[in-house]
Amino acid sequence: MPIAAMALALAGAAWAQTSGAAKLVAEQKQLYGQYLADADGRALYLFEKDTKGTSNCYDACAEVWPPMITSGPPQTGPAVDQSLVGTIERKDGRTQVTYDGIPLYYYVKDQGPGSVTGQDVHDRFGGWYLVSPQGKKIEAEKS
Repeated sequence: MPIAAMALALAGAAWAQTSGAAKLVAEQKQLYGQYLADADGRALYLFEKDTKGTSNCYDACAEVWPPMITSGPPQTGPAVDQSLVGTIERKDGRTQVTYDGIPLYYYVKDQGPGSVTGQDVHDRFGGWYLVSPQGKKIEAEKS
């Protein structure tokens, strides 16, 4: 595995691990409006190939798009609807956070809080979008 790919995979693995309950908050960017993020401000995405209650991102996909994992009931901040927050069990037994039933993911190319480089990405796995606090995909294209 090339060093750059290994670094991305390790970064993704670190993002996917949480100690305790995950927390969803709403962040905002002028172009996209409010979108879901974790407690550290890292953007969360939906995968168009997923269906409610089912993740279709495993193996190489999950290295680039690490699932948001929790080890307790997910919490919410202001502007996030607690009634839309849930979890699913992944094939490996870990618990992934969902919003309105849709699994949530990080993007390894995001450079920390406020970075949204995964918005409107169409890669070999499929299409990826930020998620609004209403549980809808944000359709605005990258600037």
